[in-house]
Amino acid sequence: MYMLDTNICIYVLKNHSKKLRYKFKAIKNICISSVTYGELCFGIENGNNALKEDRWRQLDLFTQRLLIKPLGENAARHYGLIRAQLKKEGRVIGNNDLFIAAHARSIDAVLVTNNVGEFNRVPNLAVENWVSA
Repeated sequence: MYMLDTNICIYVLKNHSKKLRYKFKAIKNICISSVTYGELCFGIENGNNALKEDRWRQLDLFTQRLLIKPLGENAARHYGLIRAQLKKEGRVIGNNDLFIAAHARSIDAVLVTNNVGEFNRVPNLAVENWVSA
């Protein structure tokens, strides 16, 4: 299972590259966290009003190709464990990124992101970058 980070979703939605679009279409086992979905919804609502309707349509089409995984109890437990460990090490990451990382780790998903440096701080989290790959 591959879980897409918000920045990868944005790259796909904006047709960032042919290689990325191909990878997105070729792999069938793709999901996003409900946290990522929330960030994407916020981006639409917080953006240009003239583009809102079109962006909602794009998001609806995009999410038809993948699963939106709800954040559950196991992911919340991973969040607490990871946050405590990173805080002790002085290597904290943003809260939404932490929830997304915890969610991916809790379901043994590979997190696909263009923010590898931040997510590599999370122990036992598989990370891939489809933008630079």
